Amino acid sequence: MSGTLYLCATPIGNLEDITLRVVHTLKSVDLIAAEDTRNTRKLLNHYDIHTPMTSYHEHNKYEKADEIIRTALLQGRDVACVSDAGTPAISDPGEVLAAKCIEQGIRVTSLPGACALITALTMSGMPARRFCFEGFLPPREDKRERTRVLERLSEEERTTIFYEAPHKLRATLKELYAAAGERKITICRELTKKYEEAVPMMLSEAVSFYDEHDPRGEYVLVIAGRDPEEKKARDRARWQRMSVEEHMAYYENQGVPHKEAMKKVAADRGVSKREIYSALLSQ
Repeated sequence: MSGTLYLCATPIGNLEDITLRVVHTLKSVDLIAAEDTRNTRKLLNHYDIHTPMTSYHEHNKYEKADEIIRTALLQGRDVACVSDAGTPAISDPGEVLAAKCIEQGIRVTSLPGACALITALTMSGMPARRFCFEGFLPPREDKRERTRVLERLSEEERTTIFYEAPHKLRATLKELYAAAGERKITICRELTKKYEEAVPMMLSEAVSFYDEHDPRGEYVLVIAGRDPEEKKARDRARWQRMSVEEHMAYYENQGVPHKEAMKKVAADRGVSKREIYSALLSQ
């Protein structure tokens, strides 16, 4: 029988933010796959844990995942995967190890605990019934994907959460502002630590503030969704600039049947289908 992969959430700052179950598991598994063994060693020493570790990180995640599966899990040994902070597999190489284990029928379980995105969201006061998590923006080298994410943000009505490193924060805030326009944002840093901050402001204010202040620490950015009523008003103004005939052509050129196009045009303009029918007859 193969072993089990345990995805163990670890503190994102305060070392007391760890569950008893995670401590017990880290003591009982045969191996710990750690994103940074030096960082994890501090946690293990704090809780008097002496389990062997192996380095598993972004730059070796594919070949090392295969090695961990082959030499440990398939040999019946249990493995705990931990990130530098928070829950493995969330913007983290643990995602690859978990996926490969599932492909090979190896049991994977997750031990819940600290997670920076949830901590920031709950502190922000932003709507949390519906939200989306983007993690880190795609690298600048992947211009197409980065542009796609930013364009999607411009229409996003849900609260959106990003991670960002301090040396990239200034440029990222400017890109977010250019894409989303003026929105509320809560900038979170040093979460669960002594100098924890969750500062609400407008995106334009955030850009100005960090033009004058050096970013420090790892950041979580919580951005308000677009106001749906504002979007409706903008779209309605756009449709009103078209004639009814042009509006119909907009949909029919996309292959929408005539009757369905009339329904869409009526809904866009906030009028009845009968009014659209009459307007077309009069032209």
